[in-house]
Amino acid sequence: MAGSAQKIVPHLWFDTQAREAVAFYISLFPDSRLIHTRTLHDTPSGDCDVVSFELWGQRFQAINAGPLFTFSPAISFMVNFDPLNFGDAPSPEQAAKQSLEAAWNKLCEGGTVLMPLDEYPFSRCYGWVQDRYGLSWQLILIDPKGEPRPPILPSLLFVSDNHGNAEDASSFYLDVFRNSHRGRLVRYGADQAPDVEGTVMFTDFMLEDCWFTAMDSAHPHGFAFNEAVSFMVNCEDQEEIDDYWAKLSAVPEAEQCGWLKDQYGLSWQIIPARLDDMLRNGTEEQVANVTRAFLQMKKFDLAALEKAYQAS
Repeated sequence: MAGSAQKIVPHLWFDTQAREAVAFYISLFPDSRLIHTRTLHDTPSGDCDVVSFELWGQRFQAINAGPLFTFSPAISFMVNFDPLNFGDAPSPEQAAKQSLEAAWNKLCEGGTVLMPLDEYPFSRCYGWVQDRYGLSWQLILIDPKGEPRPPILPSLLFVSDNHGNAEDASSFYLDVFRNSHRGRLVRYGADQAPDVEGTVMFTDFMLEDCWFTAMDSAHPHGFAFNEAVSFMVNCEDQEEIDDYWAKLSAVPEAEQCGWLKDQYGLSWQIIPARLDDMLRNGTEEQVANVTRAFLQMKKFDLAALEKAYQAS
């Protein structure tokens, strides 16, 4: 999944702290690095830093773009500490647990604990925390005998008006994306009120080699999906852009600069994979031309972006 070949890339929206936050996240997890930073000038939010990075081998992108959106626990990142990833240690499970605890302690500094680090029926060590920047993380020690999963998985929590939609939404995404399949699906029982029998206690599913988790919760929550976390879909050509746009966009007023919102309120960015190369390797003039071009678009027009790039 590492590098530019990753099809779906989580995107994090910060006010001004993207560079600082990315440096912090890179310090937490193994196999993590800064890839590239570029500043886009003269956007509606002023000058915006765009930061590409990897956490535990998974590609992410962050942006400084003003105080428009605030992170919500409805989208968190589940971090799997698998003893198999610590096989060189004398005690892999102990090493995994110690690594989890070290990351937990750092994430808690200036953050808010949503579920304390403890033993639960589903894990010998699990905790859920909202860090100093507002982003939510679920850290879990997993059973190495289970089916392998990547270290970091975006996790979707369906609450309030979205409650009960976890199964329908995950099935919808499985239909939209290629190279996709469902993993586990566990439902609530009759004795787990206020959660509703038959709704999703936990499911995981793979979309284009990117694993997600999802669950329903009937408990009172004052949050929902928003644009602070979105998912970039790297497309090879205009036909692929058009296809994902037609299948996913359900809120016309949310369409802007390649962004859309689906019927469940989740935000996606449908972008040409070529755009990363333009912004990363172009001259200042080329980047400025491309930025001016895409700021006028809703759905991206790859030919128009190429024309703007070549205009200098």
